[in-house]
Amino acid sequence: MSSQNQKESKNSLIPVTKWNDHHPWPPIGGLRHLIFFSETNDFKSAFKRVGRRVLVDEAEFFRCVEARNNEVASISTA
Repeated sequence: MSSQNQKESKNSLIPVTKWNDHHPWPPIGGLRHLIFFSETNDFKSAFKRVGRRVLVDEAEFFRCVEARNNEVASISTA
C-alpha cells in the first residue's frame, strides 16, 4: 500500500450526530455553529455534505482548529 493510500485511509468522516462518540469537544451545538458559519470561519474544508447529511473530516477539522489557533497567537503577539 502506498503512503498516499495509507494517509487517505486514516481520514475518517464522522456524521455530526456521532461526533461526541469520538470526541468530547466541541459539543454538537458548537459543531453546528461552526457548520452554519463555515463560509466565514475557515472551517468549510472540514465539512462534507452528502445530500442532507453533514460529515466531519476529522483530520481536516483539527487542522482548521490548529490554523485558527496559530492565527490568534500571531495576532496577540503582534
